[in-house]
Amino acid sequence: MAAMAQGTIKKLTDRGFGFIEGASDGTELFFHHTSVEGTSFEELREGDTVEYTVGKGPKGPRAENVKPV
Repeated sequence: MAAMAQGTIKKLTDRGFGFIEGASDGTELFFHHTSVEGTSFEELREGDTVEYTVGKGPKGPRAENVKPV
């Protein structure tokens, strides 16, 4: 299994999605509340550090398997 990437939650919306800034390259990735594991979307906060895998969504790369660190 590939190593998980780490990043920081930059923005959360009240519509159930957010954006993560990757720690290694600064790339911003979309994530959906259904991709959150180990906690609920409502418990996440902007500035939290998370780990994730990069997947492919209908509009390009997205974060999947998002877990708080």
